[in-house]
Order: sequence, then structure tokens, then C-alpha cells
Amino acid sequence: MRLSIERKTTKIYPDLKRVVARFFFNGEARAKSIIQLVAAMNDAEVDITIMPILREFSRRHRNITRIFERHADRLRHLFPGLQIDYDGLSLKRKLLTGSFFTNEYSIESAAFFNPSLIEDVDQSGLEEGQKRVIMSFRAVGEGHVSSIAFRSGLIDKDNTISLIAPGNYVDEAEIIRNSMYQKQTFFQNAASIKLPDSVMKEVQNSLQDQFEYLALKKVIREMQQRYAVDHLLKKALERILWLADSYYELNFSLDTDLSDRVVFPYSDAESRGIEDARFVKYTSENGNITYYATYTAYDGITIQPKLLQTKDFYNFKIMPLYGEGAQNKNLALFPRKIKGKYVMISRIDGINSYIMYSDKINIWENPQIFQRPKYAWEFVQVGNCGSPIETPEGWLIITHGVGPMRTYCIGASLLDLDNPGKEIGRLREPLLMPNKDEREGYVPNVLYSCGSLIHNDELIIPYGLSDYASGFATVNLEKLLTQIIADGV
Repeated sequence: MRLSIERKTTKIYPDLKRVVARFFFNGEARAKSIIQLVAAMNDAEVDITIMPILREFSRRHRNITRIFERHADRLRHLFPGLQIDYDGLSLKRKLLTGSFFTNEYSIESAAFFNPSLIEDVDQSGLEEGQKRVIMSFRAVGEGHVSSIAFRSGLIDKDNTISLIAPGNYVDEAEIIRNSMYQKQTFFQNAASIKLPDSVMKEVQNSLQDQFEYLALKKVIREMQQRYAVDHLLKKALERILWLADSYYELNFSLDTDLSDRVVFPYSDAESRGIEDARFVKYTSENGNITYYATYTAYDGITIQPKLLQTKDFYNFKIMPLYGEGAQNKNLALFPRKIKGKYVMISRIDGINSYIMYSDKINIWENPQIFQRPKYAWEFVQVGNCGSPIETPEGWLIITHGVGPMRTYCIGASLLDLDNPGKEIGRLREPLLMPNKDEREGYVPNVLYSCGSLIHNDELIIPYGLSDYASGFATVNLEKLLTQIIADGV
């Protein structure tokens, strides 16, 4: 018999009005042509063209003039070759130039789903039974490119969920990339690329003990010319560049609302989207709190698991994950160390759930299977729906299972607290199955979550509805744990 679960009436749908002004570049030749055309305009023509643009789009974007000027500045290197003095241009001419290299991107025009739910950094000023929360979502826009978006919310003493309306603007972050790399550390991490030893040594021997990204890029490009006939080898060499490009930091202005901050795909390895962030509130051995999220970067061909780190949701550090156990989707970090080790679960073969232990949070080796598909509703694959949640009875894992008609259902399992590779129990029946109101969407018959929360003796599960929108469900925690243990393994 399936457990009784309450679906909440709160639903979150894509909002077409959530747009960001992004840099638009359609090739150097076209860019030079536009720059020359704008340069040839007289001052009156510039003025009469730029002013209506500023009036219209200043209502849609915070400080649109700053955005236009920044985008014009990204083209500064093209001006000398056109015999145009960039620094001598008037502000309005720079703004007009920048406007031609700006486009609005609707970040959630296609879908807003696969949510993760965690405690907010700030829990001050609340009444008894309330909790302030942060939700992350997979926001999908034009071209089905995914980003990470956020919302703030409040859960009351009755576990009614209220989301705060998003702000009026969407902002891009300042991007800070690593300038120097340590050769020994970098190439230890690059071992997962599986280049022939002779080729990998050739790359290493061409670099100093400390090197910059541009030095690595020069070496890779020269080698790709020499190995031009071997397309697979050229692609593997390109992945070394992707790794270097995958380390970066994002800093958002302190005057932005949480909903204004969107983590876009910024590196080449993320060019086709960043998917399904699983946020976890991580407590270190000295009691310090850090928020981590594992997510999947996709370039259209290759999947790369990555790790996001923040303490305040203004400043984020991004790094790739390495090792035999970081080869597919579905990685989820435990909220604390166990016996002195970081612990991660994953689904590296696309079918079964694995567990891994590590001394380093970004290197994952020796994955071991601890869950296989068992019941008909999970015969195709079984995996996690977010990081494990600690309870007195064990580690509670919300799972997903894929069954007939590629239907995704949500289940639950319990793992031993000291030995999480040992499964104590698993629900025989799904906790959540798509009902008649949840079957239609971008991908029909799919329910999926990236992180749940325990509050007021209930488990609160945010979940995606057929890869389109998001909803919530709650279940009594004691009844859930009792049923899991009764169902056994």
C-alpha cells in the first residue's frame, strides 16, 4: 500500500518576462561592418537612434547604459584595425555600438523545473515554526539551454509554502577566471581525459611548472595542427582546454535580489547548458557552513560533472569534478564527512546507484554499487533526487526510478548512518507517481527532484512536472521512515 502524500497547491511556471541582456557576437567580419557603419553616422543620427533604445530598455534592465558600454568595450580590440580611435568615441556612440551587440535572452521561456530546496543563510526574525528557504531551478530558455535560477520562500508552521515574487531584473555576474595553474595538480586532474601517455607527456613537457591559460591554449592549438587527421585525438586535446576553462568565480552585486542572480553557462564545457543542480547545506568538522551544488555541464557532446560552492549566494566558485566516479550525471554530496571522508553518491553507468569516499571534494575514485533497480517502476534505472538527509534512523535518500513508458516516479531509501553503502530499506511502491494533472509537459510522465527538506516533522519534496513546471508535496516523516524500514531491502 502506498503512503498518503499531500500535493500542495503552489505551482511555479516559466515566466517569459524574465529576460537578461547578454552579449551577442555573430562573427568578426559582421562585427567590423557594424562598427564601421556606426562610426560613419553623424552625431545627430547617433543621438536620434540611441535615445529611444535607452528609454525603452531602461525599464527592462538595471542600468542598461552600463551593459551597452561593457559590451562595446568587449570589441575594443577590433577598432585599431579599422583605424577608429575607440577612446575618442563619445559615450552615446559607444552605447549605440554596444546595443548592436546585445540581445535579450528569456532565461525560463521553455521550462522551470527540477527544483532543489535548502535552508536560507538568514533565519533571523522568524516566528516559531517558520523557515526561510532558498530554491534553485533548472531554467530553460531559447535553444533549450539550461541555467541555474533561484527563488526565495517561506515555510510556515503548517508547512504552507509561500514563494517571494521575483525581482524586476535579471543580472549577469562578474566572471573571474583562474590566471595561473600548477602543472602537477592540473594534469593529475586531467588524467580522466584518457589521452595516450605519449601525447599527454608532450603537452606537459611543453609547459612551465606554473602556466597561464593562454600558454596552454597555444600548446594545444599547435598539437591539434600536427594531429589534424586524428579527429578523436583533436577532441581529447580540446577537453584539456575545457578543464582549464572550467575553473572560475562568479560575483553578483550586493544590490541584487536572489531571484536576479542567474548562473549561466560560462565555460566551453557548459555551452549547451548546466543541468539539475543538487544543493546541499554542508557542515564541516569545525561547524562552518558552506553551500555546495553538484551539477551537470554539457557541451552538446560531452557531460562534465561540476561543483559549485558558496557561503552567501552572492559569490560562487566553480570547479570540475574528476575521477572514475565523476563520469556521468546524478552526483549528490552528503551534508557532512563520514569517518573523516567526503561522501558522494552517483549513477555513473546510467542504471545503478554508486557510493564513493574521498579525501578531496573534487576527486572521486573507486565507485561501488549500493543500489540496483529492484521493482518494476525502477527497472530502467534508479538514482537519487538530491543529497542524502540525516535522520536518527539513517540517511534518507529521495530517489527516482524509471519504469514502463519511460515514466519517472519518486521513491525513498534509507542508508546506514555509519556505513552509507549499506541500504537499510527501500519503498516498494513509489512515493509520487505522475497523476493526470502532471503528465503533460516538455517531457511527459516525468516527476523529478533535486533536493528535499525536513521541516515540522514532514518531508517537503519540491519536484519538476514533466520537465516544464514545478510543484510541492509533503509526507509525514515518521510514517515515511517506518514504511521504508518495514519494506526492507
